[in-house]
Parts: sequence; structure tokens; C-alpha cells
Amino acid sequence: MSHYVIGDVHGHADALRTLLEKVGLDPRRDRLWLVGDLVNRGPDSPGVLRLTRSLAERMAERFVAVLGNHDVHLLALVEGLAELRARDTVQDVLEAPDRDELLAWLRALPLLHREARGPAGGGNAEDLVLVHAGLRPEWTLDEAERRARRVEAKLRDPEARRLLLPRETPEEVAGERAPNAETDWEALRRDFQVFVHLRTLTRAGEECDFSGPPDEAPDGCIPWFRMPERRSSGAKIFSGHWAALGLHRENGVTALDSGCAWSGCLTALRLDDGEVVQQGCSAER
Repeated sequence: MSHYVIGDVHGHADALRTLLEKVGLDPRRDRLWLVGDLVNRGPDSPGVLRLTRSLAERMAERFVAVLGNHDVHLLALVEGLAELRARDTVQDVLEAPDRDELLAWLRALPLLHREARGPAGGGNAEDLVLVHAGLRPEWTLDEAERRARRVEAKLRDPEARRLLLPRETPEEVAGERAPNAETDWEALRRDFQVFVHLRTLTRAGEECDFSGPPDEAPDGCIPWFRMPERRSSGAKIFSGHWAALGLHRENGVTALDSGCAWSGCLTALRLDDGEVVQQGCSAER
């Protein structure tokens, strides 16, 4: 049995199929984790959703995917809370005959997955964590997991999820808040954004609006995985989201977004021995 983690797919169904063939994935025995951003920017988002949904059904608990910001954008489009952007390529999902089934499956994905794995030969178990973007430095793994479960519950509630999905202005959100619940909703929205958008922070903990290479970050903006006294530092964390970072391993974090959305490649990491396998992503649509 092998355990693979794959980076941001971004609607490149053919690249994903080819990569799975390259690594020799056996759905009957192997494990597969996906870091989110299954859809958008690529030529075949419905194909990615159909393939991953089929794998999830065949592999059961051995398959895990988490929500990414582009997946969330698609859900916001469905809710009427966002508009199609110039580079969006998700119209095929919205018009697909199996749209409802695909979107229901996507909406049910978690924001964070955590499990303990015992090292070969015995000894203490280590925590493995799958998340699209990152974790705040003050969060323990227990805290991160608790916050993720709270947000996920709201996302699956038709009445509540409108308050969490992207809106045009803060005033629109304020207009729909439950009475005397401002602080709770604001906290839920902030947590949501951390799981799907976080890249850099100031030492004071404020998020920076930056997506370029870390060495080009504005003064005072630090990658989340380099923050001092990060309380999740004892875990092995697998993430995506940061294409300018590329395949990167540092401080127990492995980032796997290798730019498939930008004609880069799709990356698979085998956890068993650290082997990396990659497949190019075509820019054609």
C-alpha cells in the first residue's frame, strides 16, 4: 500500500489521470490525498470532479480531498454570491447534466484533515495534516481541527453558508447576520479564509495580501510556516495554494502547488519514501 499526496489540479483532468497512471495508483489498496483547488483555470473541471468523486467512492476512507479557494469560488457562483472572472473556466460545471451531484460532493469536502501515523518500527505516532492554504501560528492542531469542523458545519447549512462565502462588501454580510452574533460570524469567516487563503503574516499576526515568491514579500510579511513559535510545528503538514512557492519543504510543511494553473506541472508526493512524480499541465482549453 502506498500513500500519495497531489497538489492543486485546477481542472486539468488529463494531467491528473496521467499522473495517477505514472505513480501506478491502485484504488483497491493505496491512499490518495488532494490539497484542494480541484477546479478552475484548466480545461476540464467537470472531468476532475467526476474522476475524484469516483475515486472517493471506490477508495472510501483511503481518499481525502480538502476544499481550496477556487472550489469555494465555484460554490459562491452557485449561490449567486460571486461573478465569473476573466480566467474562470468553471462554466462547464455549472452547465453539466450531473451538476447537482458534483456540487453536493464538492460542498461536503472538509477544510482540514488530520490523522496520526505510527512510524515504521514503532515509537510515537506523528500527526499528518492536509489543508489547502495554512494554519495560524497560535493554533494547536486540536484548535485548528475544532475551528475547521465549525466552519464546515455552516458551509453545509443552506441558510448559514451564505454568510461565509465571499461577498462584495462587509456591509452585505452585516445585513444578514443573526442578531447579536457579529463576533461569532466574523470569527467563522476569518477562520474560513485562513484555511483556503493564508500565505504570509506579519509578526503581529495580521495577514498580508501577497501571493508572489517568499523572497519578494513586503518587509515584515513572513510565510505562515516560518512564523516563530508556531504551535503546529510538530506535525507534518501538506498544503497547496501558493503557486509562486512551488514544490517546497520546510519546517515540517510540504507545499505542493507547482503551478498547474499557470502551465506548470502537477505534483505527486509518495509519503512512504518521499519520491516526487510530476506531470506537465497544458495551457490549452
